[in-house]
Amino acid sequence: MRKYVKTIGVSLAAMLLLAGCGNNESAGGSSGGSGENEQKTYKVGISQFAPHPSLDAATEGFKKALEEKGIKVEFAEQNAQGDQPNAQVIAQNFAGDKVDLIFANATPSAIAALNVTKEIPILFTSVTDPVGAGLVKAFDQPGENITGTTDNHPDATKKTIDFITKEVGAKKIGIVYNSGEQNSVVQVDAVEELAKANGASIVEVSVSTTAEVKQAAESLVGRVDALYIPTDNTVVSALESVISVANDKKIPLFVGELDSMKKGAVAASGFSYYDLGYETGLMAVEILTGKKKPSDIHVALPQSLALMINKKAAEAQGLTVKDEWKNIGEFYEGE
Repeated sequence: MRKYVKTIGVSLAAMLLLAGCGNNESAGGSSGGSGENEQKTYKVGISQFAPHPSLDAATEGFKKALEEKGIKVEFAEQNAQGDQPNAQVIAQNFAGDKVDLIFANATPSAIAALNVTKEIPILFTSVTDPVGAGLVKAFDQPGENITGTTDNHPDATKKTIDFITKEVGAKKIGIVYNSGEQNSVVQVDAVEELAKANGASIVEVSVSTTAEVKQAAESLVGRVDALYIPTDNTVVSALESVISVANDKKIPLFVGELDSMKKGAVAASGFSYYDLGYETGLMAVEILTGKKKPSDIHVALPQSLALMINKKAAEAQGLTVKDEWKNIGEFYEGE
């Protein structure tokens, strides 16, 4: 009798032990190959500074990368509508909600995020000068909680300005931008230097809101041979008004990225912002799964670059398209 009771006791203990192991596995333990990162749903705050074709594409690419890598994410997506105070409020709310990561799309959103947290990981994209903006010390020296991708390919602006001055023959280039956007100031300075090297000059007009963009573009009529719009969030948000002036007054319009070119500009040298966002999303996967910290990941450049020429826009703006241009770029026929 005593022997039988002892056997039952041992069996019950074994059953309890096995049940405990089973509970650990279902909660995401290491046994059975099902890790905690595969079970957890992460909360990611998306702060996009403005409605903008390129920024929209970058956000789409970012989300797609996480989806394809099987990361379960609850996105809290906010758009500052081009307003810096809004970007700051969005960042504060994300910090208060203790999100697992902040995706900051454009320079003002990245600055706002870094202003409110030094702990939550921040990944930026569509940032022209992350060093000048104070986001990182250098591309290979990201911050403790911040890194990302830049949209400032070293050859992009040069290719476009060379085309404007050497192929189109423009001597005066009009630029409309928001001087309050640090990334735009960097680009305007670069355009001025490149134009000067090619024997041309720039005429710049600054705006503060989208409502001022059309008037600013109109103020350049008769004063310039071509228009150039950098990747400025304020102006690109009202790009249709600039295209209207360019078409009506037959002034060739050039832009700083391909999405705006497709909307009605003659040419741009650029890359896919979707791909840029996707690359940033892959960084997020590394951080969320604990494989790397932001400080381990260098700021990345766009991986490809192409000069694209919009034949329809060129004709609308009084520019004769030369067949030999196919040797220096690609013709965009529309989608």
